[in-house]
Order: sequence, then structure tokens, then C-alpha cells
Amino acid sequence: MTRFYFVRHGKTQWNLEGRYQGAHGDSPLLATSFQDIKLLAQRLQGINIDHIYTSPLPRAALTAQALDYELGNKIPLTKIADLKEFDLGILEGEKFVTVEQKYPHLIWAFRHDPSQYQAQLVQGESFAEVIQRTTKFVVDLARQDADNRLTLLIVSHGGCLTAMIKSLIGVPLHLLRQDGGLSNTSLTTVDTYDQGKTFHLIQWNDTSFLQRHLNKSDTV
Repeated sequence: MTRFYFVRHGKTQWNLEGRYQGAHGDSPLLATSFQDIKLLAQRLQGINIDHIYTSPLPRAALTAQALDYELGNKIPLTKIADLKEFDLGILEGEKFVTVEQKYPHLIWAFRHDPSQYQAQLVQGESFAEVIQRTTKFVVDLARQDADNRLTLLIVSHGGCLTAMIKSLIGVPLHLLRQDGGLSNTSLTTVDTYDQGKTFHLIQWNDTSFLQRHLNKSDTV
């Protein structure tokens, strides 16, 4: 078995402010996010993680580095461009409420029925493009695990992780968002027993270890 732990980055200033934060936007992690990362490390304590892969965007890379530190700073860590968030084009940095007023159907589609999302309207990246680059990377990792024994941790972003994970487990495009999104510093677990031919969801968006009440700005 190859096990994948998927982690959404810690909460940022733009998350708190309700701003779109894609492949070209970024903002600092909140001070409280480092406590959340410590709690995540406690949840993972005792698990032998062979490698950490992270999006190179600062909010994800810093989450990965802080998590590695809390786990003993001994796990190899690699930045992977294909793990970046959606390119959201002209939406980056804009407030949710402003964009919802300007593109109501587009935003509804992104959150509820990705098969209707028209990325070209905002000069952004489509679900198909994000799914192709992210799932290819994960499947390639699984294929390389000839002994079916690796445990790998991937730190990335809410939008692309949701699209990637649901696609890996065979959920059709129009239903990708049926279970909602992912929360900051959440943990999602997926296994494959056949080197990436099939994937099995073990746990979705676990935040029980965070020991706090989540609000709307924690999840996308």
C-alpha cells in the first residue's frame, strides 16, 4: 500500500479577508496557523513519512517547512510546480463578495458544479488543466513505489487539492464539490494498493485535531 496524506496550507491573511488567492497571489500565514501546524504534527506523530512534497507558493511551502520542523526536521522535502493552486486570472486578490456580484454564475459553478466553470471568462485555468497536472504527479509517485510501502505527504491548496483528490478516487467532474471544500491545515488520507491504478479515500478533511471551532473563512 502507498499512503498519501494531503494537507491544505495554513490559514493566511487573504483567507481571513475572504480574497481569492490562486497561483499568482499569496499572503502571509497568520500567527495562529503555526499553532495549527503544531497540532497537525501531533496528529502525525509516530507515522513514518518518507517524503514531503509541496507547492512552491510561499503559503504552502512555509506550511510544509514548519510541519517538517515540528516532525523532527528529518523528512526530505521537495517543491513541485505542478502542486500550485488554480491560476485564477483576474480574480486573484479580489474579495469574494465583489467577484460574486460580478460573476455570479461562474462562482456558483466553481463551488457547486465544476463542469460548468468557464475559466476563460477570467483568464484563468480550467478544472481539466488543474486535474491533469496534479493527478499525473500523484499517479507517477504511486507507480514508482514498486514495493507498495511508502507514506507520502503533499501540502497544497484548497481548490486544486479538492479537484485532484476527487478525480483520483473517480468522482465525476460535476460532483467534485459534493462534499464541500477543504479547511486550512486539514488532513485528507488516500491509499492505493495497485501503484496508482485505483485510489481509495480513507478520510476527508479531518480537522478534529485543531481543537477549535472553524468558521466560514477556514474552508474553500
